[in-house]
Amino acid sequence: MVNESFVGIDVSKQWLDIGWEPAGQTERLAHEEAAIAGLCERLAKARPCLIVLEATGGLETHLASALGASGLAVAVVNPRQVRDYARACGRLAKTDRIDALVLAAFARAIRPQVREPKDEETVELGALLARRRQLIDMRVQERLRLERASALQRKSLKEHIDWLTKRIGRLDIELTHRLRNSSLWREREDLLKPIPGVGVITRSTLIASLPELGKLNRREIAALVGVAPFNRDSGKHRGERVIWGGRAQVRQVLYMAAVAATRSNPVIRSFYQRLRAQGKPAKVALVACMRKLLTIIHECHAQTQHTLEPQQA
Repeated sequence: MVNESFVGIDVSKQWLDIGWEPAGQTERLAHEEAAIAGLCERLAKARPCLIVLEATGGLETHLASALGASGLAVAVVNPRQVRDYARACGRLAKTDRIDALVLAAFARAIRPQVREPKDEETVELGALLARRRQLIDMRVQERLRLERASALQRKSLKEHIDWLTKRIGRLDIELTHRLRNSSLWREREDLLKPIPGVGVITRSTLIASLPELGKLNRREIAALVGVAPFNRDSGKHRGERVIWGGRAQVRQVLYMAAVAATRSNPVIRSFYQRLRAQGKPAKVALVACMRKLLTIIHECHAQTQHTLEPQQA
């Protein structure tokens, strides 16, 4: 339609660069609370068809939440997709202004799927999970340093590792507490808890980072997470199927859940053993188990939603 407009917003620590399509206009705002509030108000009046932001390590979270709360259609996309689109269009230069226009053009051409805005509780749960991942990464690094440390350094490293372990334990307790004290989360957790191999961290991550559970088909949810195999064929050549893209944090916890499920979940264990008996490499079999475990979780949510629909109607 002639009157359709699309917005791309390049988010940095200090600035918000806004690009409009098809007008080709840009503007820059300070990345501050007042500027975000004013931008939301203006965009709510302009009603663009779609607003696209790149995932930038959490810098975009507050803006995306504010835009979604204003009733606007917002999609947060993988930066690699946008760069691939820019290269395909011959746009090789890169500045904040150009990036904002590229995002707007990407929104107009690709129209990525709009994600439902997260409520405040879900945002807080995601922040706790992000902090937990940071502490675990720090502990891994400190343990690696401990292996090569001098006698003078070892005491300090051990004290820090002990402190990190205690903090991670406290975060685990808080995550469990939040899951048990929210009626909405409790309903979702109750669906996941009976599945062997799916622990509290996996449940928390799926609730916070994968709201699409039960709303897509099994192929779409597998591709969204990044556990769907993609072909690499050309002419007569048949390459190995590989997985890539998707939501890394969900995939990481799903990997650990699948490892646990090959021991504790009879369905996943027999599936894994059957694939290994067929000659599949261990890693390939484990990825298949990740996909099967995700399908089981997804179908549990889908069945529950279908059951609730007549009651809601």
